[in-house]
Amino acid sequence: MMEVESETQELHIHVNGEPARKSSTEQRSHNYSWRLRVSLYVTIILAGETVATLLGRLYYDKGGNSTWLETLVQLLGFPLTIPCYYFIKPEPSKPKSTTKKTSPSFLTLSLVYIGLGLLSAGHSVLYSFGLLYLPVSTFSLISASQLAFNAVFAYFLNSQKFTPFILNSLVLLTTSSTLLVTQPDHESSTSKSSAKYNYVIGYICAIGSSAGHSLLLSLTDYAFEKILKKHTFKAILDMVTYQSLVATCAVLVGLFGSGGWKVLLKEMEEFKLGRSSYLLITVGSTISWQAFSIGSVGLVLEVSSLFSNVISTLSLPVVPVLAVVFFRDEMSGIKLVAMFLAIWGFVSYAYQHYVDDLKPEEEELKIPQPIEEEQEEKEAQEDDTNNIHV
Repeated sequence: MMEVESETQELHIHVNGEPARKSSTEQRSHNYSWRLRVSLYVTIILAGETVATLLGRLYYDKGGNSTWLETLVQLLGFPLTIPCYYFIKPEPSKPKSTTKKTSPSFLTLSLVYIGLGLLSAGHSVLYSFGLLYLPVSTFSLISASQLAFNAVFAYFLNSQKFTPFILNSLVLLTTSSTLLVTQPDHESSTSKSSAKYNYVIGYICAIGSSAGHSLLLSLTDYAFEKILKKHTFKAILDMVTYQSLVATCAVLVGLFGSGGWKVLLKEMEEFKLGRSSYLLITVGSTISWQAFSIGSVGLVLEVSSLFSNVISTLSLPVVPVLAVVFFRDEMSGIKLVAMFLAIWGFVSYAYQHYVDDLKPEEEELKIPQPIEEEQEEKEAQEDDTNNIHV
């Protein structure tokens, strides 16, 4: 019986002693590192998207008219990621599965990067046309619809589960963007044309851009989980670099094929803010969009495509306010209602994510309880056995 009691004490120490605390410490360290990376990606997304959108509107307002150039700056920054391969140590793969993983073939990788690159090029072209024909505040609010598109794509491609809070978020964000198409465009000072036709074209392009961006994120998430099966920072760099390379080549074909490159030099000379400002706006937009791309893919890898899209909508209340300050956009009543609904939709989704984060902690707290109860039952049985022997 002494041996049984000794084993019982050892088991009790193993369950409630140092090994458990060590595991808890390691888990907290992992969670802290993960939260730090996610926070970094969130900051990069918000800063990159806000600055890039405002610079794009400034380019159009001060004499720029090339949608091909505005598309190109969204994709051309991929060489900026090359130094990261040498100066940033890749993170170890996350053990998401215990099964042996095989690397995809060169043909498979090529098809993935080419397909996503072409989709990125199409989304960027639609984005440029939408920004050309719409005020930046209206365009930013319409872009909130990308979250609804992303939820649908994530449901079919990434097994995303719908909850009441997520459904509420989708309805609010869709309603928010739909309200804006009923608004007559009287803001001739901030758009290239006040014609209703151009407004509708801009609206359609903005919606198409949102759908394309959402599909791109969901397919990227699917590629990481089902095809690439890698969860490292190097995988993020590869995805951003090769995808942007393909998209840049596609846009360059359109730029030279349409003859759009011939007017760029003249456009630079006639730019209202001067040649230097023209170059600075172009370079600033390129860097901002590249930062946004890295942050978006990083959040797809660390969390999900839907969460990445949700974070990008955080700039929604920021861009329209800054547009009123810098571009004198009119903040009409419809825009205020649309902004309120969009923010409400974001908060609804964010709360669902908060609830999901609490579940693992609650389950972790519940796990030791059955073990302790089982241990108490064993001790009671041993005491009964001792009493019988006595």
